[in-house]
Amino acid sequence: MAQDDDIAEVDRLANAPHPRFGQALIGQDAAEAAFLDAYRGGRFPHAWILGGPEGVGKATFAYRAARFVLAHPDQRSPAVMGAADLSVPPDEGVFRRVAALAHTSLFVVRRQLNPEKKTMPTVIPVDLVRKAVNFFGSTAGEGGWRVCIVDCAEDLNIQGANALLKVIEEPPPRSLFLLVSHMPGRLLPTIRSRCRMLRFRTLAPDEVSRAVVAAAGADAPDQHLAERAAALSGGTVRGAFKIMDESALAIVEHIRKALERLPDVDWKDVHAIADGLAGRANDAAYETAIETIFAWLGEQATARAEEGPRRLAPLAEVWDKATRTVRETDSYNLDRRALVLTLFADLSDALRASRAA
Repeated sequence: MAQDDDIAEVDRLANAPHPRFGQALIGQDAAEAAFLDAYRGGRFPHAWILGGPEGVGKATFAYRAARFVLAHPDQRSPAVMGAADLSVPPDEGVFRRVAALAHTSLFVVRRQLNPEKKTMPTVIPVDLVRKAVNFFGSTAGEGGWRVCIVDCAEDLNIQGANALLKVIEEPPPRSLFLLVSHMPGRLLPTIRSRCRMLRFRTLAPDEVSRAVVAAAGADAPDQHLAERAAALSGGTVRGAFKIMDESALAIVEHIRKALERLPDVDWKDVHAIADGLAGRANDAAYETAIETIFAWLGEQATARAEEGPRRLAPLAEVWDKATRTVRETDSYNLDRRALVLTLFADLSDALRASRAA
């Protein structure tokens, strides 16, 4: 359900509604069923890690779960025992207040834009985590429950992670922590050990296109455009929204064709790609291209992982090298043309080495 609001979000896409407005959760039925069963089963974990790739519905689930718990605080009530899912009607007050971040029993820990600074924050400030700790130390929330959403947990610095750990270790009664995590392995082992892991999977293209249309509501894109973007999204709704226009789709489709030829390289075509990404006027195209290359590399690595470590090793090595090269290019404003040519050469060598292993 696309809505206008004036809450600044550092990671919000211009053409997509924020997950707190989401009415539908598509493709994650297993995760939702596991949470609902635990909620009404009597032994409900107070802390959950919502783990999986970025853009597959974890944050949407977090707000959906928060609304359900706040709307139905009695775990043994008929409404809970008879619920088929975690949905709450959008016309209910709980839905509207959570969407507006105005519910007194909900605290959201996330990176926030600072109007006094020009740069985007890269971490969640520890002061915000301390406010969350104080929130749990206050009087009981409405209906007894208090919910904290951390989006995403990897953005916590070590001080913030340790501050959060203290309240997770000794939580007050009827408290719920929902930690969105794109890479759970990067979280503190002590945090992981005190949370239940809930896994979220990548989506099939038809699920991505359905989720895009459902999320966008009245602003839904043309069905054909949504299906094209879904096919190239890497199984994530966020990935589809990021390429939801003809120019972005053209870049992704062009680069994908070049990557699919590997280990053979059509250098004339690759030079044309590199020329199209040079210069600051092409920042958006450059970002889309780099994300496309890493998404393709991730798919190759996943496929090789099933074939054994010897075949995976060359791709892991080229991933590390490519990450460093891209970071250096961006940090020192180096030639993007040279970067693209280097990436294709390295990927070609890595794919050959992987196939020969």
